[in-house]
Amino acid sequence: MSNTISPLISLFFASQDELGVFEPVESSDLPDAYQSLLAHTDHMTVTVEAWHNSHVDVRVLDEQIADDSYARKILLVLQRDASPVQFGIMRINLAGLPEIVQLEIKSQALPLGRIMIRHHLMREVELCQLWRVLPSLELQSQLQLEDSNPIYGRTARILVADQPAVELLEIVRA
Repeated sequence: MSNTISPLISLFFASQDELGVFEPVESSDLPDAYQSLLAHTDHMTVTVEAWHNSHVDVRVLDEQIADDSYARKILLVLQRDASPVQFGIMRINLAGLPEIVQLEIKSQALPLGRIMIRHHLMREVELCQLWRVLPSLELQSQLQLEDSNPIYGRTARILVADQPAVELLEIVRA
């Protein structure tokens, strides 16, 4: 499923290079910190909160709404000091989600993982591909990176009631 990265990036960028250079990698290729943060099938909200020992807030940088599809480009930032810890792009099929969940997602008040957990949606996170990312200047700026050293991310899908509901690109800083 590694081909899912281009359609997600193209929702908000004219070319993939505007975000960075992406190289698929195996879990064993990840530094330990990134392995803990990315090589799993849990919600990233829970994972980054545990890793950084802080709740996170979502900052929506851009969004697109078309029929039953909702896409957004986001940052997760630590509540304790507003440091960015994750850049993400997601595309959500709203049709299969309860109306209250759709409204909460569109309200932009909470991270997606927290919404889904709070509403006890039957969900499964599928890890699709891990990525080594040479960040563009924009990504460096968004994540407040001091240089262009590689960082890591993943593409994943969330199934709700065994149906694909969310496609994700998640890039984290350790």
